[in-house]
Amino acid sequence: MISAIAGTLVHVGETSVTIAAAPFDYEVYVGDFTRRQLQSKMNEEVRLHTLDYIEGNAQGGRLTPRLIGFLTLPERQFFDLFCSVDGVGVKKALRAMIRPVRELAVLIEEQDSKALSALPGVGPATSERIIAKLRRKMPRFALIVAGDDLSGGAPESSPVVEETYDALVTLGHSETDARHLIDEALQSGKKFKDTESLLTAIYQKSK
Repeated sequence: MISAIAGTLVHVGETSVTIAAAPFDYEVYVGDFTRRQLQSKMNEEVRLHTLDYIEGNAQGGRLTPRLIGFLTLPERQFFDLFCSVDGVGVKKALRAMIRPVRELAVLIEEQDSKALSALPGVGPATSERIIAKLRRKMPRFALIVAGDDLSGGAPESSPVVEETYDALVTLGHSETDARHLIDEALQSGKKFKDTESLLTAIYQKSK
């Protein structure tokens, strides 16, 4: 399995990009959000986390290996979960990736079936299945810090944010309330070195 690819971005198409990693040029399929992030990076060095899959079926006699690329590891992990829902699959999941992972995770966590069903290729029935299977797996993706540039390399929620989230839930806050409280505190732009300082800021803000 190819888990990542690095090279020069030489082409951005509607559904895929081409990366020159000598001696080969690799076609990598990407979601629309990732494609938009990459458009400004033509002829620059890029690195994509990848998943590979086989397109076609053995009975048809033609099996084609494909690469799917993501700017960050959380994107790839989210996509893997998304594909695991009955009736979704690789192609449908890729079409649906038109918004940042954080936004998609929030929609699932908050059970916003209407907004999910509006994603390309999803629809009402599939959105309900997505919510039922993935809702409780979304907090870590929904905690990706708002405003982080996904093309910058590492938008994963920090250990401080994750520990603060767990602490708030333990203290009786709902998952959604805990995430909103953290978001509000982080909007100040201040950096928090530990869970205690972030919790202090949250409760001072809520007074």
